[in-house]
Amino acid sequence: MDEKLGQELAHAQEIYKMVVEFFVNYSFQILGALLIFMIGLLVARKVSAVIFNLCQKKELDITLSRFIASASKIVVMVLVGIIALGKIGISITPFLAAVGALSLGAGLAVQGLLSNYGAGLNIIMTRPFVVGDTISVQGVSGQVKEVQLAFTVLTNEDGVQITIPNRHIVGEIIHNSFEYTLAELSIGIAYSEDPDQAIRLISNSLSDLEGVTDDKRPQVGIENFGDHGVNIGIRLWLPTQQYFGLLYEANQRIYAALKTNDVVIPFPQQEVRILNESIKTSGSGSGSPNS
Repeated sequence: MDEKLGQELAHAQEIYKMVVEFFVNYSFQILGALLIFMIGLLVARKVSAVIFNLCQKKELDITLSRFIASASKIVVMVLVGIIALGKIGISITPFLAAVGALSLGAGLAVQGLLSNYGAGLNIIMTRPFVVGDTISVQGVSGQVKEVQLAFTVLTNEDGVQITIPNRHIVGEIIHNSFEYTLAELSIGIAYSEDPDQAIRLISNSLSDLEGVTDDKRPQVGIENFGDHGVNIGIRLWLPTQQYFGLLYEANQRIYAALKTNDVVIPFPQQEVRILNESIKTSGSGSGSPNS
């Protein structure tokens, strides 16, 4: 028992001696590496902030500005890490070789994730849309809230967030209506009414609708000729974040304008004619065999 205890004490003394020798020999190098790392971290943050502010002054897209700032911070931190490791005598060559080998295996395991990152980089660089645009892709639509390397976040008027992996966006057909969404409405008037008057009334009722701008005025005209009346078509650009509220208000204004000015809005009718002559002939023919 005493012999075993003595061996454990000897091992503990050896470990203690190794730790003391390590700190005696490398204490200044470790402190220097920590100091370099802390200064590098501060410098990386400062460089990132300066580059982000510079991009904003140049009026670059917010997503692209954040990406450039983050990339610059990562580059600075990698350089600082190489310097800090060299300070304590650690060579990064074997480390890079190990990272390369691990990257090959990890790349095969996370192909989907890497494809999302690649697609995200493509979106950030080519900018088919930016934050604030309204897009439709893969059967979903909404206003772009955030563009990350792995995914894009859309939102709508109800506050619902839609997260789309970037690999499902790149290579697909994208409809970009920027910050607006097109509403296509239709209302019928009787053939006895003046369509020019109806078009004028509808245009005036929508002229001061919230969100309507001079460069996106409502388009109003004869859409087609229906069975029961003339159909007036309305194309209206509405801000995406107020779409349904303004759509309902536009319908209310159109209806009120036509009703106030006694413009008849027809309703579906079906005319049924009974041909008595044919019935009589048919009835007399069917009764002759019984007579």
